[in-house]
Amino acid sequence: MAAAQVIRSEWTKIRSVSSTAWTLSLAVLVTIALGMLISALTRSQFGDMPVGERLSFDATVVSFAGMTLGQLAMIVFGVLVVSGEYSTGMIRVSLAAVPRRGAFLFGKIAVATALALVVGMVTSFAAFFLGQAMLGSLRTHIDDPGVLRAVIGGGLYMTLIAVFSMGVATMLRSPLLSLGILMPFFFLVSNILGNVDATKKVGRFLPDQAGSRIMQVVPRIGDDTPYGPWGGLGIMALWVAAALAGGYALLKRRDAQ
Repeated sequence: MAAAQVIRSEWTKIRSVSSTAWTLSLAVLVTIALGMLISALTRSQFGDMPVGERLSFDATVVSFAGMTLGQLAMIVFGVLVVSGEYSTGMIRVSLAAVPRRGAFLFGKIAVATALALVVGMVTSFAAFFLGQAMLGSLRTHIDDPGVLRAVIGGGLYMTLIAVFSMGVATMLRSPLLSLGILMPFFFLVSNILGNVDATKKVGRFLPDQAGSRIMQVVPRIGDDTPYGPWGGLGIMALWVAAALAGGYALLKRRDAQ
């Protein structure tokens, strides 16, 4: 089957599954709504914040406060795109139609990545502009130094979260197992390692900790992170590449089950 046919086939699969629309819609709504709420609360409480926090106040980061929960939906999307066929048994039919497993995986990842990128960019820009509207006089502007980079980076971050999840799901095949590992990793393990003094130097190189650096405009006081915004996103991209490589290697070796 030609590459164009594989891509069309994967696009048909993705858009025909209702969970795709629901998870991506949830990612958009949660990220924007929570970002607006946190921005409004920050505006009302700014005068009570410690002096250090006010000096390093980052209006852009505040508008992305909903990204933490929004990435949850992107993880679910990435897992379901890949492992859904394993849970239904349709993977046998798919691999029979596209016996070249590299072409099969590339088509699936390419279509899902493009969709995640569109949703991520729309979400990031909407969260920024609506969040800044809630901040009022504390707001920043898209043409201020570093802001456009941060907003574009927010969309790239959400996309890479989804693609990383696709790679892990390709390795594990089971949606429950994939979500059972990814959820605690991003919402518990990563936060603990990134905030405990003894493990902070290791935690800062985890995919979400490094990647989220791209959304930061104002440096935190005392921050000694050894890489910048694009360096952090590059580290995240390496994690994503490793997950996809592992998924491809295992997909090539084993039978469809």
